[in-house]
Amino acid sequence: MSGGRSMLQRLALQRPELRAWAMYDWANSAMMTVIVTAVFPIFFAKVAYAGEGGRSATEVHAWATTAALVIIALVAPLLGVVADRAACKKALLLGFATLGSLACAGMFFIGPGDWQLAAGLFLLANVGASGSFVFYDALLPHVAKSDEVDQLSTSSFALGYLGGGLLLAFSLAMILNPSWFGLPSGEGLSAADSSLPTRISFVAVAVWWMLFSIPLLKRVSEPQVLAVSERLSPGRSFVAALGSWRQTIRDLLRYKQAALFLLAFLIYNDGILTIIRMAGIYGKELQLESGQMMLAILLVQFVGVPCTVLFGFIASKVGAKRSVMAGLMIYGVVVLMAYRLEDAQDFFAMAIAIALVQGGTQALSRSLFSSMIPAAKSGEFFGLFAVFDRFAGIFGPLLFAQVLAFGGELRSAVLPLLGFFAVGAMLLALVDVDRGRREALADESAV
Repeated sequence: MSGGRSMLQRLALQRPELRAWAMYDWANSAMMTVIVTAVFPIFFAKVAYAGEGGRSATEVHAWATTAALVIIALVAPLLGVVADRAACKKALLLGFATLGSLACAGMFFIGPGDWQLAAGLFLLANVGASGSFVFYDALLPHVAKSDEVDQLSTSSFALGYLGGGLLLAFSLAMILNPSWFGLPSGEGLSAADSSLPTRISFVAVAVWWMLFSIPLLKRVSEPQVLAVSERLSPGRSFVAALGSWRQTIRDLLRYKQAALFLLAFLIYNDGILTIIRMAGIYGKELQLESGQMMLAILLVQFVGVPCTVLFGFIASKVGAKRSVMAGLMIYGVVVLMAYRLEDAQDFFAMAIAIALVQGGTQALSRSLFSSMIPAAKSGEFFGLFAVFDRFAGIFGPLLFAQVLAFGGELRSAVLPLLGFFAVGAMLLALVDVDRGRREALADESAV
């Protein structure tokens, strides 16, 4: 038992509320793996966009992704202020998670040529996932102590890899071997029967997402506002939030290192999210075999579990900032691999390289920002973090869409991602993390 407790403590999962908070990554990652990365992009190209002329499936998919990220980027700061003033982070998280899971369940009804319905539901699922993560991330500094933040953030990402990987494995087994599950299989199937395993996997995502959100809702306490005089109803908080956008920017600029980090994050995270969101459909349009690509993405999930945990341990030795910098260097190599991609073997190699750094880089970025802001304004500042996070996810897919719209080759949209990682790393190098943490601690009592 003592060995088990020691391991949980090393992973920052020793208390029930820490484990419950981390389980939301397990819940939400099913949507990110099955809907965003692996299954839905291929389904969209092969089924929903079947027989359509003009624009490519990649272009339409990229526009839908961009629209979803713009929506959440616009509303996240307002809702972050509401969550801080009205103490409703958990309620807002549940609302967005419900929206996203219902959209995933609705994907069951997509048929051949229903690309408008598919794009709309994909948009809503992305809004639900991104919106819920604003408030999930905002709970981090309230759940974890200062010396637990980095490790809890990486442990939750590792759980997300594992949970997302398990449901993706189930989905792939059902898609590749439908007879195992008593589903129609063989030659001569109707379009509805042939796509049934894939459509069932979308419903499975919805159920998984809501089921494993329950621990957080039950065991994580709602943070209260610092002073009773600042407490407002959700309605009055929203009105106040509409007038507080400029003030939020001013408040953040008081924490100069956190602000500089956000700028670096905006740039390098654009490259990360573009790789996550476009890898599947990019490979499909390069005529790679769908089953092999999905297996490669599944490999990312399971290789990512130990690699993400390892990132947390490395960060405890050399610091989170240096660990992220190392991850960005590897991402530069990934871009070159994507540009030279020729076959499934290349896709597998690229997937392994991504698995080494994806979870750790994103998890430590979240914990770095968390450590340089006052906990009392976590909702407000993580709302702003979401703007940078989601706008970071806009430019890469938009670049893909624009290059294709003007007749460019698909590969020509890949190399500019090197610039995102290089510039982001240079700005990150300028961030003084220790000074940023001192600034946040010094002002904590006054916020």
